[in-house]
Amino acid sequence: MKIVSMDTFLVPPRWLFLRVRTDEGVTGWGEPVVEGRAETVRAAVAELSDHLIGADPLRIEDHWQVLTKGGFYRGGPVLSSAVAGIDQALWDIAGKSAGLPVHAMLGGPVRERVRMYAWIGGDRPTEVAELATAQIEAGFTAVKMNGSAELTPIDTPAQTRAVVDRVEAVRAAVGQDNDLVVDFHGRMSTAMARRLLPLLEPYLPLFVEEAVLPEHSPNLAALAAATSIPLATGERLYSRWDFRDVVGHGIAVAQPDVSHAGGISEVRRIAALAETYDVTMAPHCPLGPISLAASLQLAFAIPNFLIQEQSVGLHYNQGDDLLDYLVDPGPLTFTGGHAARTTRPGLGIEIDEAEVERAARRGHRWRSPLWRHADGSFAEW
Repeated sequence: MKIVSMDTFLVPPRWLFLRVRTDEGVTGWGEPVVEGRAETVRAAVAELSDHLIGADPLRIEDHWQVLTKGGFYRGGPVLSSAVAGIDQALWDIAGKSAGLPVHAMLGGPVRERVRMYAWIGGDRPTEVAELATAQIEAGFTAVKMNGSAELTPIDTPAQTRAVVDRVEAVRAAVGQDNDLVVDFHGRMSTAMARRLLPLLEPYLPLFVEEAVLPEHSPNLAALAAATSIPLATGERLYSRWDFRDVVGHGIAVAQPDVSHAGGISEVRRIAALAETYDVTMAPHCPLGPISLAASLQLAFAIPNFLIQEQSVGLHYNQGDDLLDYLVDPGPLTFTGGHAARTTRPGLGIEIDEAEVERAARRGHRWRSPLWRHADGSFAEW
């Protein structure tokens, strides 16, 4: 079997899909994208295709090694995301060729269902308690919220209290039998994180995500030592080498993204690395259906899995959502806040190619929001 074509599709709201076709009629799908840099990743995929056209798609590990290391310059979100989407597509082909779901090819399932969480609110949450209640009533047992909008490096008592009050309201709404995740989104300085974490302890978050920016990861050990709240990070780390510098320094939860951190092959290795430090996995996935399907295949096979992010109904997806691009939404339909294990081959989903092609004619130019502080200076989004 040989790869004969690799086509990319910019599909709304902010995704990039990859279709890899073979001479035996087996097609694999991947989702290589950096949110806000989809065209850049698309160009990287086109460059990498020079190595893959005419090659055997089943030599997944060899392709991963060559694509990540063969260009001399290595790493970073663009290259790692391009490789990630290609890797997903190759695993999809491998599973379809063998008539097996990917999780069966990773050693078999270790669980029958995967716990999911739902987002509430947007970047500036207001009615978070009501939104949390709605998600619990929809069957989810965990919700995630942004902790704040923009904050100055050491903000006022009023702004600090506003974060605490929102978390308190959501805890009251979901009760003690459900979980709450708070995403700091890298918006807090180390000083603000140190101030806020003890104040949030009474509300027992499942974890706090990105307490500080990834460039300040060396500060995580001190933050972890100063709070009982489990800390999570990893959506902006792109390889096991990046994670090597955080898993042994106080985090409780690793959050690689299967569309950013080198794909199924690399996230599986990151999970194994995390397991050696008693760190669990809550993979990042605010993206499309292919990325989520790949994440779920890993979740069924990873022993140290905790919970899975998903973006069905996410505020970014208005007008275009995950299920729009599937022939059958069943594999990405959740019951009781869980995804059931699929036995369908490959990634376990069937992409509606006609719909993808129609959507790609509209395309998108999604960009990350640009925030500024009251004094006009740049603020982390």
